[in-house]
Amino acid sequence: MSGELGTTNLLLGIMAAVSVLEALIIMGLGVAGFVAYRRVMELVTGLESRQVAPAMARVNAILDDVKAVSTRVKEETERVDQAIHSTMDRIDDTADRVRSNVRAKTSRLVGFVRGLRVAIEGMLNSRHQAQQT
Repeated sequence: MSGELGTTNLLLGIMAAVSVLEALIIMGLGVAGFVAYRRVMELVTGLESRQVAPAMARVNAILDDVKAVSTRVKEETERVDQAIHSTMDRIDDTADRVRSNVRAKTSRLVGFVRGLRVAIEGMLNSRHQAQQT
């Protein structure tokens, strides 16, 4: 039996040593992972400060310019639209005035021409009737 205990103790000792070795390896991997994480984060922070931040500043400046230009275009469009509407209203008023003035002046002339026509027709009809009798 003592042979069996010696073998068992030897195997238990080997397993304990392997467990301690595994624990040390896992702790080493954890420390290595933390160091790698910290280096990657420093790299990302450096890239962000050197590359991304200036690019974002330029993009924001461009967007501000675009916003200013679009606001100006909108204001000018509204101004032009209002000018066109006021011009169209003036043209309509002018056309109405011209139309009423032309009608007023031509109505007298048309009345005169109609009266003259009736007078001429009356004279022609009276001569025609006088020649027939």
